[in-house]
Amino acid sequence: MRNRDSAPSVRPSLPPWWLEEALEAEAPPPEAPRLEGDAEADVAIVGGGYTGLWTALALKERDPSVRVAVLEAEICGWGPSGRNGGFLNGYWTHLHRLREVVSDEDALAVARSASRAIASVRTFCEERNEDVWLREGGYLKVSAAPAQDAAVERSVHAARELGVEEEAVPLTAEEVAEHCRSPRFRSGVFFRDGATVQPARLARALRRAALVSGVALHERTRVAALRGGAPNVLETPSGKLRADEVVVATNAAATGWPPLARRLTNFGSYVVLTEPVPDLLVEIGWTGGEAITDGRMFIHYFRTTPDGRVLMGSGSGPIGHGGRVDTRFIGDTATGARAELGLRRLLPALGDVRVTHSWGGPIDVSVDHFPFFGTLPGTRVHYGVGYSGHGVGPSWLGGQILASLALGRDDEWAASPLVRMPQAALPPEPLKWLGGGAIRAAILACEEAEEVADRPPVAARAVAAVPRLLRMPLGTR
Repeated sequence: MRNRDSAPSVRPSLPPWWLEEALEAEAPPPEAPRLEGDAEADVAIVGGGYTGLWTALALKERDPSVRVAVLEAEICGWGPSGRNGGFLNGYWTHLHRLREVVSDEDALAVARSASRAIASVRTFCEERNEDVWLREGGYLKVSAAPAQDAAVERSVHAARELGVEEEAVPLTAEEVAEHCRSPRFRSGVFFRDGATVQPARLARALRRAALVSGVALHERTRVAALRGGAPNVLETPSGKLRADEVVVATNAAATGWPPLARRLTNFGSYVVLTEPVPDLLVEIGWTGGEAITDGRMFIHYFRTTPDGRVLMGSGSGPIGHGGRVDTRFIGDTATGARAELGLRRLLPALGDVRVTHSWGGPIDVSVDHFPFFGTLPGTRVHYGVGYSGHGVGPSWLGGQILASLALGRDDEWAASPLVRMPQAALPPEPLKWLGGGAIRAAILACEEAEEVADRPPVAARAVAAVPRLLRMPLGTR
């Protein structure tokens, strides 16, 4: 087994295998040319990822006459929407934390709304004959060390207290083994609200649907400035777009946007992908397509693919400074190595399996780890950010919310608790970066010690406790 200080088998690099596979499977796509010159729209959307494209589709479905333009800095699927683990689920998995920031009634409302995402993706694909590798195998959270037992227990307890115990079913070690056998797994909780997708295929399918619906999509069009007014003006290197309504859906890039900078930070998340090993998956009984995470704060997340590959991710990457998205989020070999170490430790039966690909990227993390939506005061500029590494399913919900905000609707989406959730502010830079980095290092030290039954250093335990004392979570759980 590789030790935690070793280099990964494969250095992280872009593009991700997901996007390469999706583009190879795609027929020559319709063009989405750069914005050139002056243009107008009723609604301008900045960002062509999941949130931006779901918003565009929701707008056109509700009012086909609305002129919608999407500006994407790269190509659809290049950003986090094409790099993530492909976990499609809602918030039953996070019900215990949701209760800490909103009322029990609102927590249930958010979880029930978000749980519609899987059925919506299924319907979207069936109606358009799209194959995004949707597999509805459920979601399994496991404890892989004594210190992680509490994470499993909190999920079960919250569901029982709110009368929805069917959404979080406790599992013994033996019952976990019926889903996936590993000597590391002590207990678990199974959520039926869970599926996996090929994330880049989903992003590209949304792109195709947006173009068919009449959305004006401009790729390789970076927004250099947004000037509020009536209309708003979005300036790009080669043109200007005027729009009455603007939706900012830029994920981790929004951490550098002044109106939201104190409410977000970016973290790196990295994955490794193995060669196909279907026979080994049969050997360990992991054939149901379950998405799995462990109980760490900086979680390991893992899933399989139709051809029997295993993806293992680690949400323990570096913290951004001042909202910048730089090379730390692309080539951090230390986090790639932690992802591979997680593969070897959590699934020892795969200890000799060859890793073929590795990649990483930034995620936008909010103070409470839930996305938030709203409108900048005195403007018609709307935003949806802060998915904190859990955006594949909730971005569908975000699209419904943002479409209602842009259309001025007074409906269930505009009234979502995610629009009115209280948001604490993070410290200003450089305190956010320095403090976050120190706490991240301390939590990592504690979790690495706990996994091998060592007692974490006293100093690390003290620093790692700071977020709990301030009720400000850190990490990706």
